[in-house]
Amino acid sequence: MATAFSPSKFAAQPFPLNTTSQNNPLTIPTTASPFLGSTRKLIRLSSSSNLNLRRRSGTVVKENKSQSTPNLLITKEEGLELYEDMVLGRAFEDKCAQMYYDRKMFGFVHLYNGQEAVSTGFIKLLKQQDFIVCTYRDHVQALSKGVSARAILSELLGKATGCCRGQGGSMHIFSREHNMLGGFAFIGEGIPIGTGAAFRSKYKRKVLKEADCDHVTLAFFGDGTCNNGQFYECLNMAALWKLPIVFVVENNLWAIGMSHLRATSVPPIHKKGPAFGMPGVHVDGMDVLKVREVAKEAIGRARRAEGPTLVECETYRFRGHSLADPDKLRDPAEKAHYAARDPITALKKCLIDNSLASEADLKAIDKKIDEVVEEAVEFAEESPVPPKSQLHENVFADPKGFGIGPDGRYRCEEPKFAEGTALD
Repeated sequence: MATAFSPSKFAAQPFPLNTTSQNNPLTIPTTASPFLGSTRKLIRLSSSSNLNLRRRSGTVVKENKSQSTPNLLITKEEGLELYEDMVLGRAFEDKCAQMYYDRKMFGFVHLYNGQEAVSTGFIKLLKQQDFIVCTYRDHVQALSKGVSARAILSELLGKATGCCRGQGGSMHIFSREHNMLGGFAFIGEGIPIGTGAAFRSKYKRKVLKEADCDHVTLAFFGDGTCNNGQFYECLNMAALWKLPIVFVVENNLWAIGMSHLRATSVPPIHKKGPAFGMPGVHVDGMDVLKVREVAKEAIGRARRAEGPTLVECETYRFRGHSLADPDKLRDPAEKAHYAARDPITALKKCLIDNSLASEADLKAIDKKIDEVVEEAVEFAEESPVPPKSQLHENVFADPKGFGIGPDGRYRCEEPKFAEGTALD
């Protein structure tokens, strides 16, 4: 049975995974800080660490009706879904890097390699009606939410078939159909939007009496955002109104080239949750099964109208801040440490070791994803660019832009409107 959240329960101790047995604690070595994969730079925090994660006795998978092994956390079908989603994210981002360096893609492009367990672990638990907001590192969250690879890649190439008709680009992926409320180029921008979406859900349920409106919002953002005022304002607002939102911190330890420890007086971000009366949870963001267990509790709590949760996922990006970043500031030993904890490799090993999948099963998924990505590239490259007239759209409130004249006609329809401009 799932353990219920309680602000007082989590104020002084980390989140324990759901368990049928609490007799087998997985204690982090004393040389580690509150960050699970810390290197020597983080050791000085160990004296204040109280991190003691617990696990089930036995394996970390869920009982499948077709299996006899008890105490399993995921079924074979769920495990393969997680693997496919993570592989899609990785393959898509690798293709973006290739196209960027081949000068087929322009502008700022921030890749998600290494952080796939966070997106997959949370978003694959959502309903179609649930909302997500995220940062400029947004391609993979959109894929997890169901936006097609061809629509996203077309957007990255500035094509009319993109999910924003080529006007958003890499940092502004949006899909109304999938309730993907956007990537945001400036850190912290998405958090108020997500908080507003959560308020909408509660308003529809409580005021408009739509009893079936149990929609949840996930707000993804990085460690660098957590020193911004919007973060604290929205934590306060969400806790005050018990909004159905989960604040997901993707702590990859670096804000561009600034170490999280150099920029933050109290580095464990999850501890800021209880200050606002909400649970604060830390989880190994390189392990999709641990992320998924925490996500189940946090999303379930929001869906039951029990209020928001702050979840800190310690993860790591395998590439520089963007594809323009030579990535010379991070310690090579630190990068190697996290590369050895690749979340996709870890899940693959778990599925095989627990007889939930064979090598052939996983190779078939790899092949399928390669075909999906290649088809997306072909579609995007063959798609048309937007017409010049599209520049006038979505600028002002009226549908065609630039206002309505005294005669009631759209100004952009006047014969000399574009005279002397690029549209002439």
